[in-house]
Amino acid sequence: MTALLEVRNLNSWYGESHILHGVDMNVGEGETVTILGRNGVGKTTTLRTVTGIVRARKGEIRFAGKDMMQVPLHRTAHHGIGFVPEERGIFSTLNVLENLMLPPEVAKGGMTLDEIFELFPNLHERRNSPGTRLSGGEQQMLAIARILRTGTRLLLLDEPTEGLAPVIVQRIGEVLKTLKQRGMTVLLVEQNFRFASRVADRFYLMEHGQMVAEFKVGELPERMDMLHKVLGV
Repeated sequence: MTALLEVRNLNSWYGESHILHGVDMNVGEGETVTILGRNGVGKTTTLRTVTGIVRARKGEIRFAGKDMMQVPLHRTAHHGIGFVPEERGIFSTLNVLENLMLPPEVAKGGMTLDEIFELFPNLHERRNSPGTRLSGGEQQMLAIARILRTGTRLLLLDEPTEGLAPVIVQRIGEVLKTLKQRGMTVLLVEQNFRFASRVADRFYLMEHGQMVAEFKVGELPERMDMLHKVLGV
């Protein structure tokens, strides 16, 4: 499988704090890859460093063969990388349709509103509702949908099921499977191991700012003892 994202010996810092310690990772085109690990090991920082939000970084990040280390943050989306943070970033004073229309299509292949509403029927029903009236699950769907409009090729998701009802978690899983069928590449940080095991093709296990294991979904049964020990699942 052709690697869409290649990360080599990636280090990053928050001030004096050294968070990532030589992260190595590949994400193949069309893959769904999940980073597993306990809180505080560097999972979110990995996504933020890949996107360029964290600028104190060293190493190699290549996306579709292009060196991304010198690309300014405001140009990242133009290369086809979209990031949905854990806090979602919905504009509460705007309605659903206004939130969707706010980001421009900055790369080729952005989904149309009709395609988005087909993928997220709830958003079509609530299209005139302000952000303050949306449930947590609807806000998460809107945050994902808004990025899909921009033309992203690589969707970075940070804890998309955090605090959501099981029925919404199931719906987000269905959405990710549909996106995979459309050829979308997804890099996911997720604490909900059961959810991750249903949607991911491959996993990275992270500890202390490093990837300590990498395995495919078919290897899960033989890896469970290790995962119980590291994650407590």
